[in-house]
Amino acid sequence: MAKTMLMVTSVASMIRQFNMDNVAILQDLGYQVHVATNFEHGSTMSAEENQKLKGELQQLGVVAHQVDFPRGIGTPKALYVAFKQLSILAKDNDYYFIHCQSAIGGVCGRLIGHRHHIKVIYTAHGFQFFKGSSRLSWLTIYPVEKYLSRYTDNLITVNQEDTNLAKSKFNAKQVSYVPGIGINVEKIQHTKINRTEKRNELGIPNNATMILSVGELNNNKNHSAVINALGKIKHENIIYVICGIGEKKEELMSLAKANGLEGSFKLLGYRTDVIEIMKAADIFIFPSFREGLPVSLMEAMAAGLPIIASKTRGNTDLIDDGVNGYLFKPTESNDDDLVRILKLLITDKKIQKNFVTANLKKVSLFSQTIVKKYMYSIYSSL
Repeated sequence: MAKTMLMVTSVASMIRQFNMDNVAILQDLGYQVHVATNFEHGSTMSAEENQKLKGELQQLGVVAHQVDFPRGIGTPKALYVAFKQLSILAKDNDYYFIHCQSAIGGVCGRLIGHRHHIKVIYTAHGFQFFKGSSRLSWLTIYPVEKYLSRYTDNLITVNQEDTNLAKSKFNAKQVSYVPGIGINVEKIQHTKINRTEKRNELGIPNNATMILSVGELNNNKNHSAVINALGKIKHENIIYVICGIGEKKEELMSLAKANGLEGSFKLLGYRTDVIEIMKAADIFIFPSFREGLPVSLMEAMAAGLPIIASKTRGNTDLIDDGVNGYLFKPTESNDDDLVRILKLLITDKKIQKNFVTANLKKVSLFSQTIVKKYMYSIYSSL
């Protein structure tokens, strides 16, 4: 009889974005895979996409469980409901191990594993405390992660800063570095589009410089910094495009208007053709305050885009300043550095070309093939 494992994330989008390859690896190893997540609320995907994912998982033979995880930390009552639902699953199923992800999924999954004596793998897609983060995150989130590490059989980290911290400060039985979730570098590189047609579809003139960001519309992604910087440049032939959804949509639209960018700013919402959009762009900018190891940044590198990124953990694993992109320090009060970098990269085609060449070489280290080997080894070791 096949062994059964449980994959836990607080939102369904983490299954789609980070774990479809893991599901395939586990099935190849002979596991019956169960997934516990919130298919109804909180995802960065639409409700329709959530249900589509659930159907796909079921077609693959995965048992999908609805767990009412709150978005963010949630209330004590909401956390208790999710914990109780997970506990019932653990009691009713003979899980050989749990693989949990996301902040809340990691907390609940490890506590459930401890309570029911189940082995636990926890993937930290970027700790919320890091060099330069708020004192509050170190005072509140760090102690929780450190305490729960004792209930972790294998703690997977996706960037070098988190790996060093986990190995020196935490009490997990094992810490394993994995270079992100891996991307299909060759598929992205070989994706062909009709640039003119794609730009026409998006409403972007062929002669315009299209600057692209991909990410949820929230405070952490820091899209406002780019809008403010472009407002200072006031270049009439630049169009800033963002793929993503979130609570800051109206605020970003208002900010763009205040900066005189009404006709030069587009929010495309949730897209399933992000790679094609990247192929139609000229520059990729990733201004977030906090990251683990960002998939969209790796995809942009593989798509052949010159990069501007914030100088924060995760991004610095991918971008060497001045070699395959420019890094800037993200702040809420001073965007002069970003203005300078934008002006330089927009106007210097030689630098753009050099960054593209260097990116294609660097991103090969984070390919899907390499990451699959890491995950196959980790799962097999259990």
